[in-house]
Amino acid sequence: MPYSELLRGRASLGGQIYLVTTVTRDRARLFTNLYLGRIVVRELHAPATTVCARTLAYVVMPDHLHWLLQLQSASNLSEVVWAVKGRTSFEINRARDARGSVWQPKFHDRALRSDEHLGAVARYVVCNPIRAGLVRALRDYSLWDCVWADAESG
Repeated sequence: MPYSELLRGRASLGGQIYLVTTVTRDRARLFTNLYLGRIVVRELHAPATTVCARTLAYVVMPDHLHWLLQLQSASNLSEVVWAVKGRTSFEINRARDARGSVWQPKFHDRALRSDEHLGAVARYVVCNPIRAGLVRALRDYSLWDCVWADAESG
């Protein structure tokens, strides 16, 4: 299916919660480098991003990002994701003294239904490193966060 057909069904609704997944170009394992992974983390919390989307949970995996976000009222999901990918690409390329694409051009998104349990979706997102066999315990992985982490860890 051409990329333009994928966009046809994509809606951007203010207040809607989305689970977004985006992959590095050619599945390059860039984020085994903690410094490069922290560039993505900083961008998810940067004012330019938080004015458009509230980050609820994320995990930066070696070659992709899972991001649970709530879109702000006047924001467009595609524009928010493309802006994050653009700003992180610039910083990652600068850090590596490289040029070219860091991310694949498209991304996957899923709008969550109002009856879905956000805590369960957030746990699914942040537990990816455990399921992938990268760590045995989430505390051993640095590139994740969740707004409910304190409430669920006790």
